[in-house]
Amino acid sequence: MKTQAPFVLVRRQYAIRAICCHAEAFEADGHETTVMHSGEEGLAYLTRERPDAVVLDVRLPVLNGVAVLRKIRSTDPELPVIIMTGLATLGEIAEARRLGVTEIIEKPEVLKHFSEALARVQSRGRRQDPT
Repeated sequence: MKTQAPFVLVRRQYAIRAICCHAEAFEADGHETTVMHSGEEGLAYLTRERPDAVVLDVRLPVLNGVAVLRKIRSTDPELPVIIMTGLATLGEIAEARRLGVTEIIEKPEVLKHFSEALARVQSRGRRQDPT
């Protein structure tokens, strides 16, 4: 099976069961998945690698998902970022949209809607790619 869209999944470390469930489901769909457990780890990874997309949880230790999105946008305004949330405030969602989040997926529907969201991200990338 051809590997699709490598991406980074950034989730809280203590949500181990959810992380494993999401990563396994994404990989079963053929997506190469790298898991980071904090915004800082995710940002450090992005200085070395450029995945096709980043999937962020809003609730992260130290830097929340919106703060991570802000830092990503300051260095890579075109990188697709999908935020998954069940606890984001209306202000956080508004700020994520202002910063240009690509998709927002509400928990617990992440697995149900992720493939559709990633397909939209990939479609946008193909339309922007002049080759």
